[in-house]
Amino acid sequence: MNIWSYIGKRVLLMIPTLFGVIAITFAVIQFVPGGPVEQALMELRKAQTGGGEASGGGATGYRGRQGVDAERVKEIQALYGFDKPPAERFWQMLKGFVTFDLGQSFYHHKDVWGLVKSKLPVSISLGLWTFFLTYFISLPLGIAKAVREGSRFDVATSIAVLVGYSIPGFVLGVFLLVLFGGGSFVQWFPLRGLTSDNWEQLSWFGKITDYLWHITLPVVASVAGSFAVMTMLTKNTFLEEIRKQYVLTARAKGLSEKAVLYKHVFRNALIPLVTGFPAAFIGAFFAGSLLIETLFSLDGLGLLSYESVIRRDYPVVMGTLYLFTLIGLVVKLIGDLCYVWADPRVQFESLSR
Repeated sequence: MNIWSYIGKRVLLMIPTLFGVIAITFAVIQFVPGGPVEQALMELRKAQTGGGEASGGGATGYRGRQGVDAERVKEIQALYGFDKPPAERFWQMLKGFVTFDLGQSFYHHKDVWGLVKSKLPVSISLGLWTFFLTYFISLPLGIAKAVREGSRFDVATSIAVLVGYSIPGFVLGVFLLVLFGGGSFVQWFPLRGLTSDNWEQLSWFGKITDYLWHITLPVVASVAGSFAVMTMLTKNTFLEEIRKQYVLTARAKGLSEKAVLYKHVFRNALIPLVTGFPAAFIGAFFAGSLLIETLFSLDGLGLLSYESVIRRDYPVVMGTLYLFTLIGLVVKLIGDLCYVWADPRVQFESLSR
């Protein structure tokens, strides 16, 4: 099987996977109480009754419609597209997804695709720093630990990274804000946002400094827990390679430890790390950023997704789910291709089984 046949086969497999994820989520949404129609009816009833509470209910019951004119109910249903059967709404949504028309947000009254793009800079900024710092620190540290296995350096760094891994990023973020954000000690860093209010008036050097000043605490809170996994994976991978027969042969030929490490061990040990590179790169943007974005008031994709679920903003929920699932499937394919690129001994036939 050549590369193009393999890619074609994987793309064909992506279609039912993507369809299944979207269909299951859409079906579940139909039974979630407090949908956009019911929320609108409850707000309308509160306005008519002077702020009294309306009863909740499922998306099909509309128990919040009590006291609201039936024609008004139909207008609200048509406004949100719920005047059509679920199957018709589902197929219309799929047709839009094919052309990347993700619909309009119920809450923001904006195009979902444009809304996602407006939130990307924050998530990309936080994700890039998290990814590069994790790799640039964990890889050298893991190699150093493998070379010095059992030493005081190995034990001390293991304790440090495991302690960092045991502390949730959100808890560490709170601690950093209390310690350095003006909580109870010093105010060296700002409490929220990526830039100051006067950022546009600053010089280019001032803008860079202001940005780094704002991003420091969120990045530290995001990165601390990521060191342990990558560092220990690097260490164990290198140790496994160091103990193989070809390393003993290279040493017997009189090669220096530096030559053995970087000319032989390094190339083979990086294979599992390189294959996970695409997934880690994309995952840094979309995974685990919700609590950090909420804590530091960063208006990114994580906060957008969370607020959309709470507000029952279904076009944003389904649109972001579609994009994230599609990206995840493509990244998985890229990871498999990287595996073959890093290790030519692996054939596409074995990956497709």
